[in-house]
Amino acid sequence: MMVRSGIPELARKSLEAQLPAGRLMSDIPLAPFTTFRIGGPADYLFEPETEEELTSALRIARELEIPYFLLGSGANILIGDGGFRGLVIRNRFSAIDFLEDGKVRAGAGTMIFHDLIQATVSRGLGGLHHFVGIPSTVGGAIWQNLHFLSPPPERERTVFIEEVVESARIMTGEGDVREVPREYFRFGYDYSILHDQPDTVLSVTFQLTPTPEEELRVTIRENLQWRDDRHPDLWLYPSAGSIFRKIKDVGAGRLIDECGLKGHVLGNARFFPKHANIIVNLGGASARDVRDLIDLARNTVQQRLGYELTPEIGLIGEF
Repeated sequence: MMVRSGIPELARKSLEAQLPAGRLMSDIPLAPFTTFRIGGPADYLFEPETEEELTSALRIARELEIPYFLLGSGANILIGDGGFRGLVIRNRFSAIDFLEDGKVRAGAGTMIFHDLIQATVSRGLGGLHHFVGIPSTVGGAIWQNLHFLSPPPERERTVFIEEVVESARIMTGEGDVREVPREYFRFGYDYSILHDQPDTVLSVTFQLTPTPEEELRVTIRENLQWRDDRHPDLWLYPSAGSIFRKIKDVGAGRLIDECGLKGHVLGNARFFPKHANIIVNLGGASARDVRDLIDLARNTVQQRLGYELTPEIGLIGEF
């Protein structure tokens, strides 16, 4: 059996006793659960499918003082080659309930694109359709205040997920479950209050707008084409989206390009030739390959152009 340096023996046995038998997996590689397809093993992996299972897993981890990480679609993160010492909770709570007056409630593990957008658009409800093609769960979308340049053709305005959020059901760091309004999250660019306090989103209620289905699907097709022209196909070139945070009035990708790093390769990782703020996995890339490219870009841009690049992606586990 593997040595679990992140979990004392007594806590490990208690965890195994309290979570459903046969569903708590040990020594599980995390790469297949991320859009980067990079990441070493987790000591434990559990996939809750209901709100009760999700809150139970969180409470158990906190009570036993076991390090834990909540995983959604695995986008916008880089997991270290050494994996994660503790419990990874891969949220699979994905119930969708249609309420009255254009409202829809979705579990935090619901995929925005594959599940929620398809379900709402087929009912002629608009608002979430702008985010088509983005690999995010509902919980991840709230965490990062998911955004996209839309509507076409101008693409001069950024549309944020906060615009259609009415309320959310959360579990606080103290273990209380309650409903909170949109304002609770203090949304900003790539930001929500979840970055600074240990709340967990359980489900979200969205307020959508009745819109002809064909009109929604036209926007979806245009948005998908726009993304395809600029972003890598995740099946061919796994990635985690934009690597560095936006610098006001200056694009991080533009700075990297000006330094001649667009398309640059280190190991099996590469700055994407169409979008220099994206690093792609050419096949078998390690977290170290990606970290080396990140460091190269930060150092080069700082030295040549005087700008400081700050990573947008989350760095998880042991590097």
